Amino acid sequence: MSFFDLISSDIGIDLGTANTLVFVRGIGIVLNEPSVVATEVGTGRVVAVGAAAKEMLGRTPEDIRAVRPLKDGVIADFEISEKLLSDFIRRVVRHRYLMKPKIVISVPSGITEVEKRAVRDSAENAGAREVYLIQEPMAAAIGVGLPVDAASGIMVIDIGGGTSEIAVIALSGIVNNKSIRIAGDEMNEAIVLYLKKNYNILIGELTAEEIKIRIGSAFSLDREESMEIKGRDLIAGVPKTMKLSSVQVREALTEPVDAIVEAVRQSLERTPPELSSDILDRGIVLTGGGALLRGLDKRLRQETNLPVNVADDPLTCVVRGTGRVLENMAQYSKVLIRSRRD
Repeated sequence: MSFFDLISSDIGIDLGTANTLVFVRGIGIVLNEPSVVATEVGTGRVVAVGAAAKEMLGRTPEDIRAVRPLKDGVIADFEISEKLLSDFIRRVVRHRYLMKPKIVISVPSGITEVEKRAVRDSAENAGAREVYLIQEPMAAAIGVGLPVDAASGIMVIDIGGGTSEIAVIALSGIVNNKSIRIAGDEMNEAIVLYLKKNYNILIGELTAEEIKIRIGSAFSLDREESMEIKGRDLIAGVPKTMKLSSVQVREALTEPVDAIVEAVRQSLERTPPELSSDILDRGIVLTGGGALLRGLDKRLRQETNLPVNVADDPLTCVVRGTGRVLENMAQYSKVLIRSRRD
């Protein structure tokens, strides 16, 4: 361990569309906050970041704007992303004045060079000494504790807020990957659209997310459930409540879930036969917040005839992976996309 390592707090970041998680080396996961920033419209001054800003979504007066700076897993608003990162880094780094931290950030596997540079620049401007990027499915596999450097194949499906990443990993590399921009956010949108189209009731994004978490499913449940929801009647223009069942929510989620299943199928078709037999033995590992959608593992099992396992605490797999990489940079050097200055 070098002198620099002793005086700097190196951190791993899972910069997600929905949530950002931060891991500090030697401590563990220290922060898990929504990726939302609220700013003043005229001045651009930051009013709130994280959970406090998320509560403002859909509720702000004209002079305050609450935004999610990441769209589909990549930076959509550069300035705001920088504010989000610097706020989170400031919260977790102790001796900032002594030494800037080394940062490992996870990115979607389908990311372009321009998008990579945006992530790097944001992290450097937010106070990073060195920036390393790692692909999300690789970080998730390392976080679950899978032997990514072995010759046998591993299949990981990481369903986040903005992207679903499907990757087959062997020998510290991604053999084939499919990254689709359909994930948790699209599921929320599908619920909003379903209610609008079929019941003329308009609900907000936060309500849709709550419905998905409480009664959403991808496979018929042993006991179907229901909940009261509140929204605005589009015809009368007044607030309205209605009872929604898990069967209706499953119908609403058909399209995004089908798209994820289809992407998994395509990924399996493109997998070399030797690795396919490894996947048959070991199964598919589901990570990310989307893995918590009830019955998704059953649905994938039914469609692929392969064993499908949901990782323990799927929400933190990626950030735990970045933490493991930080703690053992030499072992995992092959999996990192090194920060290049062009």
